Amino acid sequence: KQWYQRRVRGYFDLIMLTALLTTLLVACATGHYHDYDWKVMQSIFPDLLAGEDESCDHAKISSYHIHVLFWQNNKDHVESALNLRNNFINRYRLNNKTCTIAAGNPAFGHEMCVFEVDWNPAGPFTTAQYSFFIPPYRLQETSFWMLQNKGDHDVFIHPNSGCETDDHTKWNTFSGAKWPIDASVFTCNYPGCKPNTRS
Repeated sequence: KQWYQRRVRGYFDLIMLTALLTTLLVACATGHYHDYDWKVMQSIFPDLLAGEDESCDHAKISSYHIHVLFWQNNKDHVESALNLRNNFINRYRLNNKTCTIAAGNPAFGHEMCVFEVDWNPAGPFTTAQYSFFIPPYRLQETSFWMLQNKGDHDVFIHPNSGCETDDHTKWNTFSGAKWPIDASVFTCNYPGCKPNTRS
């Protein structure tokens, strides 16, 4: 009986993986993501694993962030970045939905929200940026919208699993220029971990 259940579960996982791969490959083709980044993200299902004894090797994704990076000393770049932010907020009705969770918190089940703008390099980022907290079921529609409307801005999308270093350096994807990420700031590196500070 256990053999049969494992086999049925294996078929189910194969079907789910095929559906996910198809969706992500379409996103790769239409969104101009880096191919390697999507291949890494394809193997991870949105779910929650918690506990310091868990390995990041097979961490489950609880949520995503969409970041827009911009040059804080360039007036035109700042203005267009803020216009893009406002358009996203209006498109997804995020007025008055400011994130109150720590940026590194995977926050499984949390609704979509808007983080404050970082006007200077902060956390792992080497330039000004802002971000949106995205539940897994909203990732496709929001990332497609952002990629189609980002203009000259660079977009950084990463999962949140609690494994902050891997989330930002292995399982990420850029559209536009690929900016350096300072992973030395991360303090949370096991599935489901919730950092106390912004990262």
